[in-house]
Amino acid sequence: MSERVESAEVALMTEIASLYYVEGETQEAIANRLGISRVKAGRLLKRAHAEGIVDVRVRQHPAVSAELEQALIRRFGIKRALIALDHTEPDVQRSGVASLVADHLSRELHDGSIVAVGMGRNVGAVADNVFEQGERKCSFVCAIGGSLRAGEYMNPDHICRRLAVKYGGESETLYAPALVQNPALRDSMYENPTVRQTLDRARRADIAMIGVGDLSEDSNMVRMGWFTPQEIAEARLSGTVGDMMGYDFIDMHGRPSETPMQGRVIGLTITDLARIPDVVAIASENTKAAGILGALRTGVIDTLATSVTNAHTILRLDEATTSTAS
Repeated sequence: MSERVESAEVALMTEIASLYYVEGETQEAIANRLGISRVKAGRLLKRAHAEGIVDVRVRQHPAVSAELEQALIRRFGIKRALIALDHTEPDVQRSGVASLVADHLSRELHDGSIVAVGMGRNVGAVADNVFEQGERKCSFVCAIGGSLRAGEYMNPDHICRRLAVKYGGESETLYAPALVQNPALRDSMYENPTVRQTLDRARRADIAMIGVGDLSEDSNMVRMGWFTPQEIAEARLSGTVGDMMGYDFIDMHGRPSETPMQGRVIGLTITDLARIPDVVAIASENTKAAGILGALRTGVIDTLATSVTNAHTILRLDEATTSTAS
C-alpha cells in the first residue's frame, strides 16, 4: 500500500471515528454521508480502535465509588482512594486501576515535581495509561534498583523513561541492582556516591508510586528468582502478608516482618516513604487485600489505587482483625 493510500485511509478512519464518537452519528448515517457501505464503516471504526486512533475509556460515575473511598479515608486516615470497577480479565483490571493513577498524576504534577518510581506491573501500567497532553518540566526518579529478569516493562528505569516521554519530563536511573546477597552488601552499596545521589533525589520526591505485593509462590519476586517458593512459604508462616515496593516485608498490622528476606534490596525504605507528601500504593489484583491492609496500617500510604472488590475486602478484613485484636 502506498503512503498516499495509507494516509487517505487514516484520514477516513479519523473522520468516521469523529462522526461516531464526537458527533453521535450512527454507522448507517455515516455510511450514507461518506458514500460507503455500512459494513465498511463498521470495519474502519474497528480498525481505528486497533491502530490507536480511538481510545475509549469507561469512567465510572463518582457515586459508584464515592462511598467506598470515604470509608477507606475515614478508616485509615489516607488522603484519597482511587477505586476502579472490577473486571475478570487481569490486564483490563490493571489498566483500569492504572488509568485512575495516571489521571491523578496529571492533576498533581507541575513544573519542578519529582516522582519516585517503584517496580512492577501495576506501576508500569500507569505509563501506558497516560493520555492527557501537556508538557511538564518534572522528573521521574527510580526508587529501587533494576533487575535483569524483571524485563523492560517492570523495571523502574524503563517505567521512568516512558513516563518522561508522556509528560515531557526527564528520567533518572538508579545504577544499582535491586537485589543483593545480604544486608551488609546492600549497606556498602548505599555508600556509593552515584547510588546515594539518586536515592537522595528520590527521597525529596513530591509523589512516590509503589506496588504492593502478596506472598504467593507465583509472585513476581519468585518469577524473577529473587526468592524461592520455600522462602515465600516460610515467610507466610511467620506472619508476613505482603511487601511494599518489592522488599519491605510487613505483617497484617503493618509492622516489619522477621524474615531473612528482609534488608537485601536497594531502594527507598518505609522510613523514606513516610517523608514523601503523596505515596501512591497501586494494587489491582484481588489476591492482595491482606498485603494492602498491612501497607495501609504502616501509616505511610497517602493515596490507595485498587479495585472495588479489594476495597470491600480490605474494610471487612480490617474490621475482623481489629475486633479480634481487641
